[in-house]
Amino acid sequence: MMRQYSLCGAQSDTSRYLIAVKCEARGRGGSSSMVEVLKPGDTLEIGAPVNQFSLDDRARSFLLIAGGIGITPMLAMALALAEEGSRRFRLVYLTRNIESTAFLDQLTSPELKASVTLHHDGGDPEHAFDLWPLLEKPGGVSGQHVYCCGPSGLMEAVRDMTGHWPSGAVHFESFGVATAARADDRAFRVACRRSGVEFEVPVGRSILEVARAQGINVPSSCESGTCGSCRTELLTGQADHRDLVLLPEEHASQIMVCVSRARSERLELEL
Repeated sequence: MMRQYSLCGAQSDTSRYLIAVKCEARGRGGSSSMVEVLKPGDTLEIGAPVNQFSLDDRARSFLLIAGGIGITPMLAMALALAEEGSRRFRLVYLTRNIESTAFLDQLTSPELKASVTLHHDGGDPEHAFDLWPLLEKPGGVSGQHVYCCGPSGLMEAVRDMTGHWPSGAVHFESFGVATAARADDRAFRVACRRSGVEFEVPVGRSILEVARAQGINVPSSCESGTCGSCRTELLTGQADHRDLVLLPEEHASQIMVCVSRARSERLELEL
């Protein structure tokens, strides 16, 4: 199996790749293999790093919001900004308790401590951190950009609270989006121009799954709408976009076939 993980080390440390993996009991097996099966000395085959969640060169300051294991890309950003030293940033890291706070020693080190806010809610919504004061005033004019990574509830809350921000100033990365069938899902047809195959995608199955069953090879990795590996050209039809990768201006011409579906009865794709 192939999985993608965020590099969370300092940009200046070229001696190693540092990742952190949370074992998900209800995952697809990747995290449990990493945590429970691997041991020191084992060899892994890896690909070249790809930066799909980069700091915007135009931004003058940053608000980094992380939840749980979503700290991994945010730590790398914070370290890079601290080393750069020319642009302000604030990292807000939300966890249940201090025991589940990854990289605690590093986040409370002298180089980061002044720019990091740690909040533990104990799993109680009444003790949740209030992000609204940080997001109430759009930062696009001042040059501030927001970066958010974490569980779906946090992502949705930040998305709701930044609806009045310029779309290019708010950035998201998640380790999973909801892939379960929705009440209004329905079957639709997909025509593949390059391969000449047409098939139906039923409720509960993805375009990616059915395409593979038809013998069509589609690159993929996360299969949760977050990595961008299965990006496919959308030729005709209206997609129901459920990924966290595409920008609004790409919705008419691109689709992530691992999670997205159709609003129209038929899609034509470059597969």
